[in-house]
Amino acid sequence: MKMLRWMCGVTRADRIRNTFIRGSLGVRDVADKLEESRLRWYGHVARRPENYVGRICLDMCVPGARPPGRPKKRWLDTVKQDMRANGLTTEDAKDRAKWRRLCGKADPG
Repeated sequence: MKMLRWMCGVTRADRIRNTFIRGSLGVRDVADKLEESRLRWYGHVARRPENYVGRICLDMCVPGARPPGRPKKRWLDTVKQDMRANGLTTEDAKDRAKWRRLCGKADPG
């Protein structure tokens, strides 16, 4: 945000909201960009062959008990949450053009 404010020629003392600055420059939120990159990478791995090591690791389930308490957040859990929020399924990832169109919401224009 500091760089965006500098580009617009405003300071924090001007009390202009971040959303207005991002909107005027056509820049999306960092969280949206991270979500887009997670989904893009998931689609890349999902389209790989079944014997690809990344695909094997994606579907792998480690045996054993986890320690008590709140479970740690895993990458795949976050991806599944992003997919639910955007209404995507694993079958959508098979078609690259469709997947990129549905996941590319953070790109301006």
